[in-house]
Amino acid sequence: MNTLLIQADELRERLARPGCLVFDVRHDLADHQAGRRAYEAGHIPGALHLDPETQLSAPRTGRNGRHPLPERGEFAALMRSQGLTARTDVAVYDGGNGMFAARLWWMLRWLGHEAVAVLDGGWAAWLAAGGESQAGWRDPALSEAQAIQGTALAGKPSMPQVDARAVLANLDEPRFTVLDARAPDRYSGEAETIDPVGGHIPGALNRPFQDNLDFDGRFKSAARLRAEFEALLGDRLDHGVVHQCGSGITACHNLLAMELAGLRGSALYPGSWSEWCSDPAHPVARDA
Repeated sequence: MNTLLIQADELRERLARPGCLVFDVRHDLADHQAGRRAYEAGHIPGALHLDPETQLSAPRTGRNGRHPLPERGEFAALMRSQGLTARTDVAVYDGGNGMFAARLWWMLRWLGHEAVAVLDGGWAAWLAAGGESQAGWRDPALSEAQAIQGTALAGKPSMPQVDARAVLANLDEPRFTVLDARAPDRYSGEAETIDPVGGHIPGALNRPFQDNLDFDGRFKSAARLRAEFEALLGDRLDHGVVHQCGSGITACHNLLAMELAGLRGSALYPGSWSEWCSDPAHPVARDA
């Protein structure tokens, strides 16, 4: 699988051959059990469910954001327990807009696994294409304890990241542009609905992740995405882009969209706004 996106009919054909894993990461930030309920009610046959809160995030300390990255070794063990090998093709899907699927796509690339694609349009697109549905729960191939003892998957990460110290240093000596994937009213500080502080990182630009999608919930064409990112960023593209959002999830959607547009090499600030605003020493901007 050498593509960033996969369409429902393409995935159905790929599942007819061995060596492919499908992960269901449907989730609701306001109802953390909604994803599991949706999976048990119906999912792509053979798909495994992963919980973005408990399995794809490290424990929260109050200072490391709402969805901190786990240790790479622990994440590698989790993926081995699901049956992932270096030769496995992976497809990832969520309810439809790709926000949680893009996060797992980024994490697998961060792990060093290149053969991963997001199902364009997610579960909604699968059903619209006449895809079959399987109910109930499916256990992974191994326990995580068994996976830890196996061959490590973690190789050289292919997705760069930066931490809060790098973002703070960038305020005084700009070396990259921060791109915020949150809604405009959260970016401006007018209507913060999740985190305790409203506003944005000084100097950050705003690109709501929903702008990457067409009217049908699928990603816009590569040409349209490229034109829009170039119009927003201009010559800033030559100096690097760091993506952030509320907690490092929808930022991956913008990062995936830039990859689709052929604008490769940007980085993720995993802690994002929820980590940034937890430190009162970090400056906050509240302009539109």
